[in-house]
Amino acid sequence: MNKRPLCTNTIRNLHCILLAGVRGRDKNPGEIRKRPNWIGPRGTPIERAIFVPPDPWGVKDALFNWEQYLHSEEKDNIVQLAVLKAQFELIHPFSDGNGRIGRMLVPLILYSKNVLTSPTFYISSYLERNRDLYYDRLITISQEGNWNGWINFFLQAVVEQADENCQKAKDVIELYNRMKQQLPEITHSQYTIQAIDTIFARPIFNSSEFAKRSEIPKQTAMRILRELMDNDILKLSRQGSGSRPNTYSFTDLIDIVR
Repeated sequence: MNKRPLCTNTIRNLHCILLAGVRGRDKNPGEIRKRPNWIGPRGTPIERAIFVPPDPWGVKDALFNWEQYLHSEEKDNIVQLAVLKAQFELIHPFSDGNGRIGRMLVPLILYSKNVLTSPTFYISSYLERNRDLYYDRLITISQEGNWNGWINFFLQAVVEQADENCQKAKDVIELYNRMKQQLPEITHSQYTIQAIDTIFARPIFNSSEFAKRSEIPKQTAMRILRELMDNDILKLSRQGSGSRPNTYSFTDLIDIVR
């Protein structure tokens, strides 16, 4: 995002990364679809589809228009985001993974328009909790031209998700302060703050990564990990074997941010 603008080619590259090794990896990641597709229960013929996106030959023009609107100026960036999110979903440019990319675009667009200082606004949990209403509001755009219903839904999603994210941030800060009080009593080490900062920066890690990132001498780093394990601060996620080190997880932090 610091090297190139958010555009169709950037999104195609994201799509390649997103679908690597997961559902949709056999559906031409990164390529604009060349076949018709439609939305409905598995096995539903196109005649009974809930929604049919534009024909393949119209997708490139639709994406061009979408990109032009993305780089235009609107009175309200959040309302513009609501329109962009719905337009992308309705264009359905890829054979699979459109919803996942569409959700990823929310923080990226906010970041590209300087609404956020980093692309860290995740709206997925609200959309998943309200999945039926989410799809209903999108479908009514296509069927009835009801943009106001969708925009109202999306703005409510932003408000509630922002509140939830703020609470998570407060919980993370509270956990960090608690660890600053608790860990010195456990480790009795001059490297305690380095250890805390390292497990907060990446809460799933192996012992080699921990020593390298924290810049704690290896023998001391291994002792600190053992002590954190013994006091249930860390959990052993995977037992090492041979040259493969142990993998640990800081579950208190993971439980807050998941």
